Amino acid sequence: MAAFEVPVLTKSDRDELVALLRKYAEAEGFHVDAATDEENKQLSEVSPITINATVWRGKNDDEPIASVMDGADHVGLGWLTFAKSEEPERTARFRNRVMNQIKARWPKTTTLPIMPNGVIPLHNDLVLTKDGYRVRRDAASRYELPASSPLISNHG
Repeated sequence: MAAFEVPVLTKSDRDELVALLRKYAEAEGFHVDAATDEENKQLSEVSPITINATVWRGKNDDEPIASVMDGADHVGLGWLTFAKSEEPERTARFRNRVMNQIKARWPKTTTLPIMPNGVIPLHNDLVLTKDGYRVRRDAASRYELPASSPLISNHG
């Protein structure tokens, strides 16, 4: 599993990110389902969201490969996650190719920590470091992280 924050502040950024996911997904035989602007607007009545797309393996959405969405505490910052897969080589090839393009296009893309239980911490519990996000020390207990965990920031 891997996770990244991609700054997609404008509609053209969001459209471009979905197009990149689609291009590299199709090259691996995957496909992308993405919410329309209207669907995101309807979802935003409950909680703000501007991007919501999933990369799937199989015609019947057999396995999620990756997904990207923003949310109330990180609107305009798409959290792109890559799942473990039944086809790890193909999934890794997709992830590596698409991330090379994403990092070239959005150089402020940064890594997000994944907790031992598989969750990404709340945005307010994160501190941006030179090595990506880390969990704020005062929030670490919420995620059952030991004090010596490398996922904890020594700053902030």
